[in-house]
Amino acid sequence: MNPGFPLLSLLTFLPLVGAAIILSVRGEEKVVAQNARWTALWTSIIVFLLSLALWFGFDKSSADFQFTEEVDWLPDFGIGYHMGVDGISVLFVLLSTALTPLCILASWESIGTRVREYMISFLVLETMMVGMFCALDLVLFYVFFEGVLIPMFLIIGIWGGPRRVYAAMKFFLYTLAGSVLMLLAILWLWYNAGTTDIPELFAYDVPRAVQGWLFFAFLASFAVKVPMWPVHTWLPDAHVEAPTAGSVILAGVLLKMGAYGFLRFSVPLLPFASAEYAPLIFTLSVVAVIYTSLVALAQQDMKKLIAYSSVAHMGIVTLGIFTFTPQGLSGAIFTMLAHGVVSGALFLCVGVVYDRVHSREIARYGGVAKVMPGYALLFMLFTMASIGLPGTANFVGEFLVIIAAWKVNPWVAAGGASGMILGACYMLYLYRRVVFGKLEKPDLKVLADLSPREYVVFAPLVVLTIWMGIYPSSFLSFFEASVAALLARHEAALNIAKLAGM
Repeated sequence: MNPGFPLLSLLTFLPLVGAAIILSVRGEEKVVAQNARWTALWTSIIVFLLSLALWFGFDKSSADFQFTEEVDWLPDFGIGYHMGVDGISVLFVLLSTALTPLCILASWESIGTRVREYMISFLVLETMMVGMFCALDLVLFYVFFEGVLIPMFLIIGIWGGPRRVYAAMKFFLYTLAGSVLMLLAILWLWYNAGTTDIPELFAYDVPRAVQGWLFFAFLASFAVKVPMWPVHTWLPDAHVEAPTAGSVILAGVLLKMGAYGFLRFSVPLLPFASAEYAPLIFTLSVVAVIYTSLVALAQQDMKKLIAYSSVAHMGIVTLGIFTFTPQGLSGAIFTMLAHGVVSGALFLCVGVVYDRVHSREIARYGGVAKVMPGYALLFMLFTMASIGLPGTANFVGEFLVIIAAWKVNPWVAAGGASGMILGACYMLYLYRRVVFGKLEKPDLKVLADLSPREYVVFAPLVVLTIWMGIYPSSFLSFFEASVAALLARHEAALNIAKLAGM
């Protein structure tokens, strides 16, 4: 790819071109709906294929931002259009572009009303997700970070379940309230540093007296997005009411935005506050892992159980980030990627049976393996991956985080590791009740196994789940240099403070 080629801008805004094409189509409702499906699918596939240039063209040995683009936006205010990716963000761009076509394909038959608007919402959502991971200006980041709320609010509020308006409003208000404080932190940095350019801010020494305030301002926004305990309560409601594809994107990409914010801003810009408040993050993370795992054990709704499991897995992520060790940060990033694949696949598994039976109640099922053997096999693979079975995606990241936590505090490591044990309990409970047992209910006896379209949706997720488990270094190598540079900056700042007697 030509170094001067605006690849990141193309990846970010090409979905909007597809959305504009869908918006311009007129005709009979069925024809418009079918055209919208195909346009959205081909647009997202093209974006994914273009994003593979990041995989093949990325220099893994460099910690610098690559594929950078910079244009003056508001030069008088030190605000610019600056895009780029490093080892921490590049794989999340690929995750976003890979999951979007799968979500559109998964919605092919299940969404029958206002199809054009649904597909436009997903393409706009893809623009916001990719733009957020590529943004190298704080204001630009904030625009994309908050822009994600709009299409997801519509996806939940229009195409969701019976309590969709309540869930959408709760999702919107929780995330927006936290982001207001982050905006104040951004304004402080702009006023005092004279710029919102992220690489330039890395060289700016934020006064130690202010770092605590800024840390909690960013925490207010990122903690809700992760979500961390106790501001996690919006997530189960959002997942339960969202359509299947909305849950996939919510779990697969949107939950990673908060943890990405910690990696991009809190740790490098606020090293003293990050170190000082790490015990607080450890406490919240361990509580999240144990509490939400126990709550998951009591759930009767499949989606709600998987939603609580996501909070527990993201607790492992925040725990790993604040160990400030190479294993911890690498494990956290790897867990974020693995969780994006596995949790997305689990929500798709729920969607398959929901489309046939129109119920998410665990007690409604039983003996499904007898009539849906292909489905039972794939559901088993993703259940084992969620538990962290060696050879699957989640094992590597969680293992690295527990090793890092043990070096910092064995009790913290024990609390994090308990999530794996409890995770086995609730996931195996879910799988046993749905797949095994007697096939007694008449409507379950006539269920059709996975269709060719559904196999196509699951195939890439199966490959990624096994690939990440068997050959993790192909992913770890992308962010090794960036993690090392991040920790070097963090440690240097703390050492300078020690030498100065601060």
